Amino acid sequence: MGATAKVIKLVGNSSESWEDAAQNALDDADETLENISGIEIDSQTADVEDGQIQHYRTTVHVSFELQR
Repeated sequence: MGATAKVIKLVGNSSESWEDAAQNALDDADETLENISGIEIDSQTADVEDGQIQHYRTTVHVSFELQR
């Protein structure tokens, strides 16, 4: 019988990059979830001030196997 996965949506933040924002979301998920099997990037947004990106946000879907 195959494993069942659950998917949750998280938003990671960073002042450096969208990649760092995604990694921050994954790091936070890894602290509380077991058996993470992957992430999917949903969207990337940023706050802009004076023509410069000030803050990055990456929305991710985190997949993990349910415990039985």
